[in-house]
Amino acid sequence: MIATYSKLPGISNTIFSVMSQLAAEHNAINLSQGFPDYDCDPKLIELVADAMRNGHNQYAPMMGVQSLRELVADKVNLQYGSNYHPDTEVTITAGGTQAIFTALTACIQAGDEVIIFEPAYDCYAPTIKMLGGLVKSYEMTPPDYSIDWEMVKKTIYCQYKNDYSE
Repeated sequence: MIATYSKLPGISNTIFSVMSQLAAEHNAINLSQGFPDYDCDPKLIELVADAMRNGHNQYAPMMGVQSLRELVADKVNLQYGSNYHPDTEVTITAGGTQAIFTALTACIQAGDEVIIFEPAYDCYAPTIKMLGGLVKSYEMTPPDYSIDWEMVKKTIYCQYKNDYSE
């Protein structure tokens, strides 16, 4: 038998798994994930079936379907007065976690220090650790969860000073 080892042995279930299990155990409304409590619109089912019958049943290109990227760019550009190009500045992902993972993977190198403002979505820290980055948590506190930017600057400056003072 081939042995396998986790890159993140200290990571357990996500908060979504825990909350979904608790909601099921207590017959509670699950606000942690998008579990619809209604049937899918029959029209949507038919449109998806028609698209599949017409050959739209293959993996999408890595950046996402061209026409969807164009529509997203057009909408964002119109709504915000921006000028995003669908071929170079828009990527379609399967969801938020994949988008975050993709962005972090593109930017983080082993040894990079990454500040996470807590509370944070639970995929940030494990992804950073898996990429060899070092998580630096900044704990925001209720009731306003504001960020003390001077403290953040000091944290960055202290690290910069320690790295380059020699």
